[in-house]
Amino acid sequence: MLAVVWGAAARGETPLSSRAKRERPVAVVGKADEPLPEIHVAPDAITLLWFPADIQRKTLTVDESRIRVLDTGTRSIIVQAVPDYRLEERHELGVFFADGQAPARAAFALVMDPAEVDTRIDVQRPELPTGPCPAEMQRAAPRPEDFVLKGFVNARGIPTVVVPKVADSERGFSSEPGVSYRGNGWAIVEVWIRNLSGRSPWTPRDVVLKDKAGENLHARLVTDAKGPVAPGDRVRVLAVLDRAAPSVGPVVVLEVLGDDNRSFVIPRVTLPMEGKP
Repeated sequence: MLAVVWGAAARGETPLSSRAKRERPVAVVGKADEPLPEIHVAPDAITLLWFPADIQRKTLTVDESRIRVLDTGTRSIIVQAVPDYRLEERHELGVFFADGQAPARAAFALVMDPAEVDTRIDVQRPELPTGPCPAEMQRAAPRPEDFVLKGFVNARGIPTVVVPKVADSERGFSSEPGVSYRGNGWAIVEVWIRNLSGRSPWTPRDVVLKDKAGENLHARLVTDAKGPVAPGDRVRVLAVLDRAAPSVGPVVVLEVLGDDNRSFVIPRVTLPMEGKP
């Protein structure tokens, strides 16, 4: 897939804009408080990120409602901005290296520049000094979903609301009662979705949260799926709002998009009010 997409761009099959095309190295930051290096993306150009070591493809995080992930390889990621991407937008792309060495995670800010676009980024990993690594460089900054996945946050201690179970036999799904969490500026909806028996294998690809006015809240999808969900099996799905302002909510619609245009909708999810456990 990498060769096909990159070769198509080289032959001019993907129309590139009048922006200057750049191929350049970009170094990964080693400290959590360092600003993320910027990569310039565009709707009419693809951007290849080439990594110096193997990456854990399943740890890739990016807002796929705004950034299309065209392909991921053992050491590569190909992305493209959506057609209506705006100049003021800024979205983080992050992925963990497979070798466990520091820096453990590569993260970048994807922005659009009116004058240039990056067509190839050679990711560089800074050489760390010999001896014990500083504590801040031994682990990546945690994300809200890390606390839920590792069990440090559950239905006790922060504002939560039960998500009702839903059955959709027409599309071949059901869900168990879930939980919605609300923290300081973030929110998570956690549900277990079952792919009903007799249906084809299914993989969740994206998640959409919409407010009562129908506006997309740009959530991220996090799952524990190791591959397609077989008929009769279930998958844990987290919809993560990294920037859940107090004005968001309390009632939203959750839709999980997947293979074969099959999606699962929970029409009424109540988010806790911020600061009111």
